[in-house]
Amino acid sequence: MLGDVLLITEKHIAAAQDIVKVILEQKKDRFIIAISGESGSGKSELAHAVAKELKGHKIVAKPLHIDNYYRILPLERTQWRTDNGIETAVGLGEYDWDTIYRNVEEFKTGSKSTGPCVDLVTEQVDQLTTDYSEVDMLIIDGLYAVETNGVDLGVFIELTYHETKKAQKVRGKEPQNEYRARVLEQEHKVVQSIKPKAHLLVNMEYKVVKA
Repeated sequence: MLGDVLLITEKHIAAAQDIVKVILEQKKDRFIIAISGESGSGKSELAHAVAKELKGHKIVAKPLHIDNYYRILPLERTQWRTDNGIETAVGLGEYDWDTIYRNVEEFKTGSKSTGPCVDLVTEQVDQLTTDYSEVDMLIIDGLYAVETNGVDLGVFIELTYHETKKAQKVRGKEPQNEYRARVLEQEHKVVQSIKPKAHLLVNMEYKVVKA
């Protein structure tokens, strides 16, 4: 997302180093990593730390933030969720999976790819073009990233929104109110339901362990 604030710390770098060790053991052409976790758990930070660590091994990895792929535009999402009921509207069905899979397939074939990119300042959706012929690995990060079919290594961050409320306030992505609390609770339920699809867990101490 354009305008996103990344707070990469030593814990993200340490976890990335451990994850990259596993990636190098399993390395193959067109390798796909997925990183899931609740809002504020550090998914984007970890994705970028993994990409940077891979770069040190002369591997080009491209983060793909699937929170860019909501079907409902940012300026319309709050009203849409409220009208349709947060407990039923929030979840996997909010994502444009057809476009996600098109972009993933374009990575697999090494093609040029165009996909959505949310500008957090304007709250508009731009289009970003990537030449995947020059990319070795794809790092998909987002709430439901490990749900993506064809993932070679799924990583799940176990921190919940209860532990990351402070980070939410610091990042200031969305106002902290009753509506946001209900959204976070519903996301919590959905994200936890896909945890079994992960191969690695980043635990509460931000240590990487096998699932």
